[in-house]
Amino acid sequence: MRTSNPVLSRLGEAAAAQRAAGYSAGMAYGEPYPTTTWTPPTVRTMTLDDVVVRSVGLLGLTGLSAAVAWAIVPVGSELGFAFTAGLIGVVLGLVISFARITNPLLIGAYAVVEGVAVGLFSKYLENWYDGIVLQAAVATFGIFLIMTALYKTRVIRATPRFTRGVVAAMVGLFSVIMINLVLALFGINTHLRDGSGLAIVFSLVAIVVGALSLVLNFAAIEEGVRYGLPERYAWTCAFGLLVGLIWVYLEILRLLSYLQGRD
Repeated sequence: MRTSNPVLSRLGEAAAAQRAAGYSAGMAYGEPYPTTTWTPPTVRTMTLDDVVVRSVGLLGLTGLSAAVAWAIVPVGSELGFAFTAGLIGVVLGLVISFARITNPLLIGAYAVVEGVAVGLFSKYLENWYDGIVLQAAVATFGIFLIMTALYKTRVIRATPRFTRGVVAAMVGLFSVIMINLVLALFGINTHLRDGSGLAIVFSLVAIVVGALSLVLNFAAIEEGVRYGLPERYAWTCAFGLLVGLIWVYLEILRLLSYLQGRD
């Protein structure tokens, strides 16, 4: 079976080998029956419920850490702490992604750190624009439902070309955001985050790409279950969904602040 995700293909082959290892290798050439009995696989395979439970858990952990940070960090100090937590989250996210880590403790730590960053950035903007956090949360949930429906009805398919395009767009956007951040530290304004027309367009593009990235996550979950990946990979799938949802939420929050700031 072909898949748009070569990593999952390799993992699927490994999982198949693990399942096949449940049979003893005691059959010699020419023997009509195995000489030993079959033993079930020792590794439980991933299910959709595993991914759902872990995703809800990570979202809950993110929300809890966001609420705690919101409550204890005083007004006026939000951005400094949010910036620090955000950088730590970026580093953790890159390590988890490139090393393909399935450790729940490290993924949970990412959820906590990102929760702090998201909570404090949300608090900062809420102090300026009343009700903006609820609006961004509702919009994010709405986009998630829409993308889920589009994927389930196969209106959008994670074809190889689609996957390459979305991944390239994600890498490009992330690179631009990082470069813009470094330039901002040196006092150079690229107008990508200042509420200008360019900033609004940039946030719209980022929201679209973030929404499309959810399709890649849905496909990874579906293929992971189909290939019978070990249960621990449910953490990887849940991590991918969390990253996508946080991305969409933050960009919607920025966009709403730009639009309300123009009133």
